[in-house]
Amino acid sequence: MDATLAGEKRLLKLNELEEWRERAYDNAVLYKARTKRYHDKALVQKEFHPGQLVLLFNSRLRLFPGKLKSRWSGQFLIKEVFSHGAVEIYKPGDEANTFKVNGQRLKVYKGGDVERHKVALLFRDP
Repeated sequence: MDATLAGEKRLLKLNELEEWRERAYDNAVLYKARTKRYHDKALVQKEFHPGQLVLLFNSRLRLFPGKLKSRWSGQFLIKEVFSHGAVEIYKPGDEANTFKVNGQRLKVYKGGDVERHKVALLFRDP
């Protein structure tokens, strides 16, 4: 066995392993970009305007967990919309008490009363 020949073979194997690593890294980058593009096309941009009514998502509601407990809390009015996505909101009638939230935690309040129709079912004996 020649030591120099074995050393050269070892270097070739190391270089080949480095090429495989590079290829795997490039494939991972391509996969992540493709996955991000796929998920981002389903996102809907939210546009908020001052004076608009919104609902606030309460992510810290852990006291009374339950399937039917809504995490969206009451109506808020938008005071100001900032360019970086933050929104300043306040409760109607309490304009002095404002606070900033992330725009991702808001959704437009479509308001209005829900029309509920009462239906009576009549059963007949055959």
